[in-house]
Amino acid sequence: MNFDHTDDRRMLADTLVRALRDGYPIDTRNAGAYSDVGYDPAVWQQLTELGIVSALFDEAAGGFGGSGFDIMVVFEALGRALVVEPFLGALMAGRALAAAGGHDETLAGIVSGETIAAFAQEDGATPVTATKSGDGWTLSGTKAVVAQAGAASVFVVVIEQDEPLVFLVPADTAGVSVRSYNVVEGGGAGDVTFDGVTLGADARVGGEGQGQAIVDAAVGAGLLALSAEAVGAMEFVKEATLGYLRDRKQFGVPIGKFQALQHRMATVLLEIEQAQSAVINAASAFDGDDAKARARALAAAKYTIGRTGALVAEESIQLHGGIGMTWEYAVSHYAKRLVMIDHQARRRGSSPSAVYRAGVRARHLRSVIACSSP
Repeated sequence: MNFDHTDDRRMLADTLVRALRDGYPIDTRNAGAYSDVGYDPAVWQQLTELGIVSALFDEAAGGFGGSGFDIMVVFEALGRALVVEPFLGALMAGRALAAAGGHDETLAGIVSGETIAAFAQEDGATPVTATKSGDGWTLSGTKAVVAQAGAASVFVVVIEQDEPLVFLVPADTAGVSVRSYNVVEGGGAGDVTFDGVTLGADARVGGEGQGQAIVDAAVGAGLLALSAEAVGAMEFVKEATLGYLRDRKQFGVPIGKFQALQHRMATVLLEIEQAQSAVINAASAFDGDDAKARARALAAAKYTIGRTGALVAEESIQLHGGIGMTWEYAVSHYAKRLVMIDHQARRRGSSPSAVYRAGVRARHLRSVIACSSP
């Protein structure tokens, strides 16, 4: 099987990596990530003008890419720079609309980057319900931890009832309210409350019997994106840690000369290679016709990046020592994001016990790195 990227894909990756390297240092990233908005609108506009969102969709949806490897190279580059702009919401919401058909105007806005969309899947304390109301629907309840909810102009809302129901809800609809906040690793999120929101029949995304396929299309793309983002973040952390081991001296020699640290770093490098292989396999299976093979490959990637991400985060902090815990040093932010990617990925169709374990791991790492807020 040929895993070489096409010339167009290589050009896209090179352009994105170069733009982020030159214009998105960690200070710029953090300024947007911990702002009230949760990202930098100027950076979002710059990257969408490069066609980055369009690369995540095929021609039928108004894009120019859309394959598993297109998603992989884009999010790997985003992960390497620790980008917090709302690409994941655009991918998942857009994929849901594309899988269902219809809502062409909204989809076109998402693909062009003009419309910021959020994918609302996880219920809060009050699960969201949809009740038939004449020809339309009434939505009530709360969706929790919706990425970039405060910035979104439209929500794609998933409601688990007898079958999954999916709705397109403009953020300015009467009865919709958002409580925004920053998440621990940076970036905006929010709890979206639907207080007797009345929707027309055309707000439903897809028809009878299509709900599960629509959700699977969105969540599958999201899992691949998160896995690729984790690999990009691991690559940055690996390079930063190797550089530190070469430069930091103790007893007159670089600490990378110490055999115990070499063994620990060798383990990290091997695990990152395994994670890369899992994501490549998932990207390859993503476009295939075998739904079971695709689901297995995505599950394997999700598991591998979760386990490896936690290892890379913890080992990088320990190999750096005190400097790795500081706010000013980029590795601390990457470590937090790696652990929270695992938490975020596990929420997609995971059991409550899996979510609990991920939360415990995230809280453990937060106590290890103990980064102070700016």
